[in-house]
Amino acid sequence: MDTQTWDALVASMKKAYTADLAQGTVPRPVIMPLVRGELVGLVWLRATEAGEDAMTGIVELSNVAAAAEADEVVLAWETNEVATSCRLPAIGPTPCLNLVHATKDGHVLHQLPYTHQPLDPSLGGPAPAGPLWLPALGPHPDAELAPPIQAALTYSFTPLELDHPSPFGVTVLLMEDDGYTIHLTDTFTP
Repeated sequence: MDTQTWDALVASMKKAYTADLAQGTVPRPVIMPLVRGELVGLVWLRATEAGEDAMTGIVELSNVAAAAEADEVVLAWETNEVATSCRLPAIGPTPCLNLVHATKDGHVLHQLPYTHQPLDPSLGGPAPAGPLWLPALGPHPDAELAPPIQAALTYSFTPLELDHPSPFGVTVLLMEDDGYTIHLTDTFTP
């Protein structure tokens, strides 16, 4: 992945986190598969129940990447949100936006810790908190990851065995039916 694409993905994730935190919510994990350096799209985690369902939902993010035959993926998540929803110990600083860039040969973790700062109360309503971004940590090659994150990366590069004329298209439709939010780019054609 070129530097310009990486910088754009990081900037878009920081913008999404800032907007969601301003609304009082923490963004769900999202996977961004790439094929030959081109972004396929974004797949946001569906609503999940805490525990096993959250872990399964995170692992299933890999389905679109596998169906697209991605050669690299970026997965973004908030440390405490994944730990809490999966009922696992937090790995790394909290609060922290994590982005991991992975290929079938390994991964590199980038951590963007932040603190909460009050936003302008003149915007109306209660004063929501926004992130004050601290200096980035990393990159950390082959860093320890929460088990569902590691599994999602592994399965992103495991070919899907679907007996269907359009494995990518049917995967996208099935995941949308399951509640995942999927935004595909206009440039990707399977």
